[in-house]
Amino acid sequence: MDHRFVGIPELPDVPRVAVVVDVMRAFTVAAWALSRGAEKIVLAPSDAEALALKESRPGRLALKDGAPAAGFDTVNSPGLIRSLDLVGRTVVQKTTAGTVGALAVASAPLVLCASFVVARATAVLLKTDGSGPVTFVVTGDDGQAAEDLACAGYIGRHLAGGDAEVAPYLHRARTSRAAADLADGVRRGYQGVHPDDVDLCLQVDRFSFAMVARQEGSLTVLRPAAAPDESTEAR
Repeated sequence: MDHRFVGIPELPDVPRVAVVVDVMRAFTVAAWALSRGAEKIVLAPSDAEALALKESRPGRLALKDGAPAAGFDTVNSPGLIRSLDLVGRTVVQKTTAGTVGALAVASAPLVLCASFVVARATAVLLKTDGSGPVTFVVTGDDGQAAEDLACAGYIGRHLAGGDAEVAPYLHRARTSRAAADLADGVRRGYQGVHPDDVDLCLQVDRFSFAMVARQEGSLTVLRPAAAPDESTEAR
């Protein structure tokens, strides 16, 4: 299946199929939230909109990048999200890269949000859908984030056929600037980072679902989608 890699500023038009990649940490956090029972994730365009969306319905929970902030229930950290009971909850998420990328292509016919923890499921769903070509939106560092490029490359290798040896892709992600920044945040005692965040972001295929973003009224909503059985997909 044909595919290309672009940064958010390079998007020339609305792609047919978009895979928005944010490994550290938006779409690792989103996957963990869904695995903890969240019904859906609403992607917010700003902090103010995130808080307004939270307040508009009882029981919603809001999270953002950075340190804890008034009105937000938690931060964009898989190490913190994994301990929460989110069964039946709606999570409102605002980040500096991942949610921005997803909202930029929200009108595409098919939008998947991805990270290493849902990589294989994402590839299987893409191959089953078969409606490419696929545009990988690399959200970090204006399309240059090593960890996002590594994950997109890993998924792209699956799309090209055959299994991919994951070690080189993980090495690129683990030695990325984003990983170093998170580690530095831990050393400095930064409240928006958990010591396990990098390792959790690099757990390949931790979850068996992909994440599909769709327009629901005026909102862009992320929900889990079970990947088809690969043996069925291969026939």
